[in-house]
Order: sequence, then structure tokens, then C-alpha cells
Amino acid sequence: MKQLWLRIEPNSHPTHKAELLRTAEGRCEVAILSPNDLPLVGGLKLRTASTDARSEIKLLTHENRLDNETSDSALEIVVKDSSDEQRVVELAEQGIRYLIVSCPNWKIIPMENLIARTRKKTTLLAEVSSLEEARIALRTLELGVDGVVITPSSPSDIEEMDRFLNQLHEPIALGKGKVVSIKPIGLGSRVCLDTCELMDPGEGMLVGSVSAALFLLEAEVHRNPHVEPRPFRVNAGPVSSYVLTPGQKTRYLSELKAGDEILIVNRSGRARAGHIGRVKIERRPMVLIETEVDGRQFSIIVQNAETVRMLSDGSSKSVSELKPGDEVLVRVEEGGRHFGTLVSDESVIER
Repeated sequence: MKQLWLRIEPNSHPTHKAELLRTAEGRCEVAILSPNDLPLVGGLKLRTASTDARSEIKLLTHENRLDNETSDSALEIVVKDSSDEQRVVELAEQGIRYLIVSCPNWKIIPMENLIARTRKKTTLLAEVSSLEEARIALRTLELGVDGVVITPSSPSDIEEMDRFLNQLHEPIALGKGKVVSIKPIGLGSRVCLDTCELMDPGEGMLVGSVSAALFLLEAEVHRNPHVEPRPFRVNAGPVSSYVLTPGQKTRYLSELKAGDEILIVNRSGRARAGHIGRVKIERRPMVLIETEVDGRQFSIIVQNAETVRMLSDGSSKSVSELKPGDEVLVRVEEGGRHFGTLVSDESVIER
């Protein structure tokens, strides 16, 4: 799990500090405080880091002389060049439990080096000033840092970062649908989403004709006698279909373009973000697949091709091989969508 740490500005108004700390409870692992602000945490289930000995974590600075006991210490260090990088590695090898790193100039290359050289030796935390900086730090070198430190200007900053971190960890709940019928419906404009990722067997995207039921379509990862695998691609269906994107939002396939962020999901519901490298829209024969999910009827339209596969618990099957009674994985939700955002209490009929 990626950690979220909160830094409280000493010069902020006491009421503002207290509001931030209340919001941080249950969302942040640690609050970095000045010694004078430690009493504000009283009664809250929130660990503290400070230069004060009363804190659970002893906060050190670059100038501090390291104590013999480093297991509950956090050290802050600014990385401007390779000598600073080497210092961070040395500190990790000395056993400093938490290293809070700020990269004011180059942000990606030094972070890549530090993630590679300190992994499993310390808890590496990146000081970030925005959600985009957090996104980069948490995905750098694919593994990402162990957590981020933020200095919020409002409680909503904490809530937004917490939601983002939860999306990195929480699996998407997938249920089972039973195929009822398969009907060819003629030509339509279908969308292939070519990503900047290589997907594995069992991975794909959640796509559907209605936002209430998104089906897991597998990437083109399987070899066949006629076409080489294209593990970067999901043949996602007609331009009118929805696809699930990061933040649990839906978008129409028709509006996607190169550079847009997409959500890659496996059959266990584990999701990771990726980006689109190319969108291909072509006229192709389509097929309507009707299913039943817990007594409700849902359908999806996809290209009628052997390379389009729907995932089940333990396998996947080409839509050209599907038959009534087969099970497929589907994400079902209640409510409606307004410009891609879930409105859980809204009553919407889609069919």
C-alpha cells in the first residue's frame, strides 16, 4: 500500500491546522508537525513525525547527526545532483526507516535511480505539490515510490489525494453474466484502442453499451494461425460504447485520442492506468451479445471477429465461439452517469 503523509505549515492558523488534521485522520499515515503543534493531534488516530521526542517518528534534517537508533527515524533530503542521490542510498543502507526526498529540478531520472537503488532498504517518500506530481512519482520505474508527502492548502486536497491512492489499490468488483443470445447485426464503426502498454493474458478493458454493465474484453494477447498477437490492443466495440477510465469514470470510445489515460483491468479486478497511443476506427461486421446478470438483462456490441475475446473467471473465449450459457465477467453498478461521473441516486434507463 502506498503511504500518504501530511505536512502542516507551522505558520497556518490553528483552526485551519485542526481542520486539516481532522480530515487526515483515517486517510493519512503520518502528520509532519512542528513541536508546538503536536498537541493538536490529541485524540486523533494519527501518527506524528517531528523533531520533538514525543513524536512516534523522529524527524531528522540533512544537517542532523544520525543517532545509532534509526528504525523510527525519518530524514528529509533535497536531491539536486548525483552526490545527493548517493547520500540517499547511503542513508538507506544505514537503516533510516523513512527517507523524504524532494527533487526541485529533475524529477523523474533521480527518482528512477533512487527507487532502483533503495528498494527494500527503506521507505522512500516523495515530496509532491500536485496530483500530477504524485501520479508521476507513484508510477516512476513502474514500481513507484512507497508514498508521497503533501502540504495541503485545504481539506479537499487531502481527500483528492486519498481517492487517487485508493484507486491504485482497490480492486474493481466483477460479477458473472450468463450469455443468453448472440446475434450478428451488420456493419458498424468499431474502435481499436492501441495503448502504450503490453497487456498480459487475462487483462483488458471494461467496455459496455450501457454504463450500468461493463464487460471485460481481453487484449489481443493470444497467438493464432492468421494474426500475430497485439498485446497493446483492445478491440473495444462501436464508437457509442463506454469504457472505464481512471477515477472510475466512463468515456465514449468515440471521444478518445492519443495520450488519453485508460484503465487496464485483469480478471481479478486489479486495475492499472495506461495511455492510448493510437485509436483506430474502421467499418466492420458487428455482433450483439445479450446476457443476464442477477436477473437483469444487459447487452454489449463488439466486432464479430475471432480476435475479440470476453473473459471469464478462468479463461477467455472468442465472441465467434460464444454460446448461450457461457459465463462472462461484468462490472455492474447502480445509478446513472453525468459526463462520465457516477450519480448513484439518479434514475436512468438504458437499454
